[in-house]
Amino acid sequence: MEIKNISIIGLGLIGGSIAKALQKSDFDFVVSAYDLPEVLSKAFNENIINSKLATIEEALNSDLIFLCLPVAKSLEVFDIIAPKLRTNTILTDVCSVKNVFKEKWEKIVSEGIYIGGHPMTGKEKGGFDNSDSLLFENSVYILTENANANPLFGDLQKIITSFGSNILHIPAKQHDVIAASISHLPQLVSVALVNAASLKTDSYNFLDLAAGGFRDMTRIASSDFIIWESIIANNKSQILTALDKFLYELSTLSRFISNDNYAAIESYFENARMHRDEVPQKTKGFLHPLFDLFVFVTDKPGAISKISTALFNSGINIKDMELLKIREGAGGTFRLSFESAEIVEQASNILKNIGFETA
Repeated sequence: MEIKNISIIGLGLIGGSIAKALQKSDFDFVVSAYDLPEVLSKAFNENIINSKLATIEEALNSDLIFLCLPVAKSLEVFDIIAPKLRTNTILTDVCSVKNVFKEKWEKIVSEGIYIGGHPMTGKEKGGFDNSDSLLFENSVYILTENANANPLFGDLQKIITSFGSNILHIPAKQHDVIAASISHLPQLVSVALVNAASLKTDSYNFLDLAAGGFRDMTRIASSDFIIWESIIANNKSQILTALDKFLYELSTLSRFISNDNYAAIESYFENARMHRDEVPQKTKGFLHPLFDLFVFVTDKPGAISKISTALFNSGINIKDMELLKIREGAGGTFRLSFESAEIVEQASNILKNIGFETA
């Protein structure tokens, strides 16, 4: 591996998680970072980074630079450091818009290498305190350049793979078209839905009656506009196209309802159901489907450890785990995800043999 020194500009949720994942990897990296003094001190004191950067430009001494700031700030820093990259130094970002960086890069004269990146993962709360070395486990990590284009790309791919991510190559412009429909549009629709339903009368606040379905559909409406402002501004054209398509679909549905065309509405529902079923049911943005096993765990100390130890001793890797429901004083049901149906069957037999109920 040619990459030895890595700098991270921005130790928020993504940057902090990258730093933590690097420290837990099997590679021996020297990791430096740039952020607010208090954030750097915390990361340094926790042995997450090896050194603090006093200026952004100090990152130019590294073999690999992760640019992990919000889009607008990332673009500003990109303009500063991209032209100054050393020969074979790789600069990569983690922003959810990609073509604006590609267009900037094509106008820059630089001795370095730029590879756009977008890890398809996150949490509702950001910041270094919420960063997690396992954040990238089983997630899709998009790279805008193909590894075959340059031998050094392989080093970056090895690092990202060590995070537990699955790499997918999508060209920058195509990435932004896709992101507008499956990420940016849902965010705006969620915000619009909450605003449309936020009605009050003298007797009722409509949202007091909102149940789980409404909460599930509108969870992302709580996202911070500070993050979304630069995303919208830098993917404006593709977002407007996605909104136009959505408005057309709403208009079509409105017309069916106005004309009492219930056969057309039924077909519209069925069409949506079929397309919805095409979304991988057992994944969270993973490239490869996972297979689930449901395990009831009694409310006793060490139960989770007993499960993980038994599976580990049998050479079975849990790819994902989620607590689905909990019964007070009794226990809870966990969803364990594995790579194949065969492994699910093996895991089920192992856990049943040590007293767990599985389904």
